[in-house]
Amino acid sequence: MNEKQKEPFLWGGATAANQCEGAYHEDGKGLSEADIVLAGKRGVPRERTDGVVEGLYYPSHEAIDFYHHYKEDIALFAEMGFKCYRMSVAWSRIFPNGDDEVPNEKGLLFYDKVFDELLKYNITPIVTISHYEIPYNLIKKYHSWENRKMIEFYGRFCKVLFERYKGKVKYWMTFNEINVNMLHPEHALGIEIKPEENRYQVIYQASHHEFVASARAVCMGHEIDPDNHIGMMMLYPTFYAETCNPQDQWIRLEEMNKHYAFSDVMVRGTYSENMKRYLQRMNVTIKMEPGDEEILKAGTVDYIGFSYYNSNVATSRKDIELIDGNMINSVKNKYLKESRWGWSIDPMGLRIALNELYGRYQIPLFVAENGLGALDEPAEVIEDNYRIEYLKAHIKAMKDAILLDGVDCFGYTVWGCIDLVSVGTGEMSKRYGMIYVDRDDQGKGSMKRSKKKSFWWYKHVIETDGEEL
Repeated sequence: MNEKQKEPFLWGGATAANQCEGAYHEDGKGLSEADIVLAGKRGVPRERTDGVVEGLYYPSHEAIDFYHHYKEDIALFAEMGFKCYRMSVAWSRIFPNGDDEVPNEKGLLFYDKVFDELLKYNITPIVTISHYEIPYNLIKKYHSWENRKMIEFYGRFCKVLFERYKGKVKYWMTFNEINVNMLHPEHALGIEIKPEENRYQVIYQASHHEFVASARAVCMGHEIDPDNHIGMMMLYPTFYAETCNPQDQWIRLEEMNKHYAFSDVMVRGTYSENMKRYLQRMNVTIKMEPGDEEILKAGTVDYIGFSYYNSNVATSRKDIELIDGNMINSVKNKYLKESRWGWSIDPMGLRIALNELYGRYQIPLFVAENGLGALDEPAEVIEDNYRIEYLKAHIKAMKDAILLDGVDCFGYTVWGCIDLVSVGTGEMSKRYGMIYVDRDDQGKGSMKRSKKKSFWWYKHVIETDGEEL
């Protein structure tokens, strides 16, 4: 589909280890930050416990048990025709405590089997190295990414992955949705900021440590295997100004710049002047070590992966009522419909995202997450026409960006291609999948997999390389 690509367009699906694997303490796996988060409800922050408390329900502990169902699940992905599968590796499955000197061989063997199974079906693995599941020991002992020692621990993790899976994995992303650091640091960075602390100082110093860790990983990954493609991954917010009031337009620009601050460092290898001034206004002083600026410049990414679910509205009004979104709450857009969970549905926002990112950076793009969370009613075949309608419109917008606007985009993966645990609420009832998993919000169910109507629709999309939607 992509006229700029020598390789076939990568159609597929996406998941994250902490939302699908389960087996939270099997085969030597240690606790991760995701393993201490309880189930929640829409609009209510998920509560964290200090370690695992007996008798409480933690959705990640079993999730959909991909750990024991991976062969069945990958066979279903292959039947749908996936060309790629975007997944993550559980850090604490490889290094149970995060600061271990030697990796856990049983954890490495699991991913060997997963990658071998994918490659058996000619499905390209696209691996996120750190996806919201920092080893719990690193949070307790080192205060996570506040501590510069994390660069060393992350580097050890990356080295093991690059060496172990050389020849099996060629596409990597260093951190999931790295700009979520500024929105939900407890979630993305594993950091709880005390009331007396300068929130911005903590977030951006920790983010600097991740920038350096990512840049080092890029350099290392290219050295170990020159064929590696190593990208960044961000949440793309697509902000509109509420009106043509210049103040609304300015606020929209400021909001976008806060997000670009992250991609600027990882793509261009330096802090933008805009970000430097912003940090000054927020009384932030980034402590750098000698050589940091050089490594940021040397370790720029090969491509940008991003998530897109909904767009947002910026306003200068103070008396505003906000609606839900993906990590961001914003003003209601009267021109758009919303999902059952209150997220605006805006396919044009994806076309705008692709154009804005490619226009700013001119490097390849990858739509790493796009999908609709909905309440699927169990049936012999779930008629999820609402999901098909959402995906069809967004794929059409992506095609327009590629074929009409000239954007270089090499792949598209539907988020939660198989039902999984919602990261925001821990619910199973907020379903994204084209494969239904018999599991409820209380962790009950047979785990049986079944195909929704969207399964067959997406299979046809892939068969026709997106020509027939």
